[in-house]
Amino acid sequence: MQEPGRPLHVEQVDLDAPREGEVLVAMRAAGVCRSDLHAVDGEWRRPTPIVLGHEGAGEVAALGEGVAGLAVGDHVVLSWLPPCGRCRSCRAGRTYVCSGSSAATHLPPDGTARVHRLDGTDLFQYSGIGTLAAASVVPEAACVRVPDAVPFDVAALIGCGAATGWGAVVNTAAVTRGQSVVIVGCGGVGLSAVMAAAAAGASPVVAVDVQPDKLSAAVEMGATHRVLAEPDWPQRVRDLTDGVDVGFDCIGNPQVVGGLFEVVVPGGAVVLVGMTAQGVTIPVDGYRMPDVGWRLLGSAYGSCVADRDFPRIAALFLDGTLPLDRLVSHRIGLGDVPEALAEMRAGRRLRSVVTR
Repeated sequence: MQEPGRPLHVEQVDLDAPREGEVLVAMRAAGVCRSDLHAVDGEWRRPTPIVLGHEGAGEVAALGEGVAGLAVGDHVVLSWLPPCGRCRSCRAGRTYVCSGSSAATHLPPDGTARVHRLDGTDLFQYSGIGTLAAASVVPEAACVRVPDAVPFDVAALIGCGAATGWGAVVNTAAVTRGQSVVIVGCGGVGLSAVMAAAAAGASPVVAVDVQPDKLSAAVEMGATHRVLAEPDWPQRVRDLTDGVDVGFDCIGNPQVVGGLFEVVVPGGAVVLVGMTAQGVTIPVDGYRMPDVGWRLLGSAYGSCVADRDFPRIAALFLDGTLPLDRLVSHRIGLGDVPEALAEMRAGRRLRSVVTR
């Protein structure tokens, strides 16, 4: 991406060898995520020019000096938030809100680029990993090994969409058996949340979306009820459930948040999973919220600790609990990414994954 609003393009670039503490990963699959779309549409400020993509998996091709936990040939999922290991959050075990991660600079930890145009221009990499590419040099902390039995397209989703949705249910909200939930937005993140809620024994699990085909997919993946996202959707959810314990906004829409507060019962929680454009506020009733004991929870990366949770999600896929392969609706090439983003902008497709 040269800058927001301009057409994307594929080009040949130079990629440095991995330096100390770094890994060269041959990318085998990369998901096209809404976070990429936010950058392309200018809703999120990102430095440019930048190699897009932050949801990926591949094979270790080379190791920099000092990398001890990986071997050439290992299959790895990339975390878009490689933890620094030093900040207050990391020391407390909350790596998902690491304040010292190089991801915020979209460069390696030393602040210098590893990707360059053929004319020598340095390129940023989205979250420091830039997965929409043939290969990427990343910090060792960004790599989490997974079993070879996990297909690369599924492994890629574990790196962002699946972890974000699954973790919002399991980690952030800690949904338990018998609790009722509503999940608004049935893309890759929302459907991962549906799977997680079903696996946790939640009931009912209500899915809300504007697209009937996505609602059908939600039912196939564990939702007990579907509601089309028409203006009266909160009333329809109340009619079905008499209120829910936990509501998840998997879109990032202030109106959705307002609707969730109409359906969550006293003492219940609204969980913000999807993200709005930067600078957008959400409606919160300053009287009602404390009066009825509502909780408003932000879910950063599904509150996932990558080294702990990525292998857990992989194991749940392999034993059939989380059928993440159903999320991959389109397998595409790098040149098809603009079309995939346009389809996402229109609310179509589940997940497009670039495969090699």
